[in-house]
Amino acid sequence: MAVVHLIEGPVGAGKTTYALRLARQHRALLLNLDDWMVRLFSPDRPPSEIWDWYRERKARCLEQIWCLTCDLLQHQEHVVLELGLLQSAARVAFYHRVREAGFDFRLHVLEVPAEERWQRVQHRNTEKGETYAMHVSEEVFGLASSMWQSPSPEEEELYEITQVEAL
Repeated sequence: MAVVHLIEGPVGAGKTTYALRLARQHRALLLNLDDWMVRLFSPDRPPSEIWDWYRERKARCLEQIWCLTCDLLQHQEHVVLELGLLQSAARVAFYHRVREAGFDFRLHVLEVPAEERWQRVQHRNTEKGETYAMHVSEEVFGLASSMWQSPSPEEEELYEITQVEAL
C-alpha cells in the first residue's frame, strides 16, 4: 500500500534534506510547500504585513497538494510531503484527513536546537544549494520558530511518529 510520509519540524531542522533522502529511498514524489509558494506567489509577495497574505495562499497550495497526493496514492505511489504544519492542531486535522481518505501515513519529526537551526539557515541563505527555496530572514526564522509545536500527547498516543536524529 502506498504511504504518505509527512515531514515536519521547525525551520532549519533539516526537513528538506531528510525529505529528499526519503523520496529517493521510496522512489516517491516530494511535494514541498515552500517550493510551491515560491514558484506561484513570490513575485506577488507584499513588502510587509505578509501573514494574512501568506496564510491564504498556503491554504490554497495545501488543497492542491492534497488533491495531487490523493491521485498519486490511488495509483499506488508513495508521497513525501513537507507542508509546514507547525502547530499540533493543523497536523492532527491533516492526519484525520489522510485516515478518512483511507490512506496510510507516517509522521517524521525533526527537532534541532534553535541556535544550530539558525546557523543552518544562514548557511543555506548564502550557499543556495539543493535545499534552498527562499531567503529566510532572522525575523521570519524567529516567527516560524515561535510557532513550532512539538508533537502533542494526542499525536504521540494516536499516531506513529518517527523522531529523526539530527542530520
